[in-house]
Amino acid sequence: MSTTQKITKSALMIALATVLMWVSKLLPAPWLQGGSVTLGSMVPIIMTGILLGSKWGLCASLGYALIQMMSGFYPPPTQTFLNFFLVVMLDYILAFGVLGLSGVFYKLSGKRKLSAAFAGFCVSVLRYICHIFSGILIWGVYAENGQSVLAYSIIYNGTYMIPEILITTALLTLISGIFTDK
Repeated sequence: MSTTQKITKSALMIALATVLMWVSKLLPAPWLQGGSVTLGSMVPIIMTGILLGSKWGLCASLGYALIQMMSGFYPPPTQTFLNFFLVVMLDYILAFGVLGLSGVFYKLSGKRKLSAAFAGFCVSVLRYICHIFSGILIWGVYAENGQSVLAYSIIYNGTYMIPEILITTALLTLISGIFTDK
């Protein structure tokens, strides 16, 4: 496959992920400091990593991270340069960037029938972990009195990431038969 074809396919997957993200944003979201449950918006980015490899998956995921940041950046409660940097890195660049590693997990699982679902599950959990760290380091000021910052971050981010992980894994399970070698 030529570089032009890979760029085109990556761009189409980023566009599809963006459309799925925007369609989902039409629904009211209860998350005050960010986060949303989408209609599988991570799936196209994950599939880019599986179909084109991690290099292209990472490029697509970073492009998608920038679109996510431009479409709904939530400034940190304590507006210092370090906090802005951490929000950009943990909530956008790293959180969405890990989706591009799906090709690595796909190869590790032996390219079997449910390997795409396994890869999607793994990178989605990595994204959740990035948001948990962000919640601990930045957003913990919103924790209720007496609630640990870790518990707050796990619960808050879990309210949208756990459904997102389940939707993503389910969709990848449905389409996994298309992309298997064995």
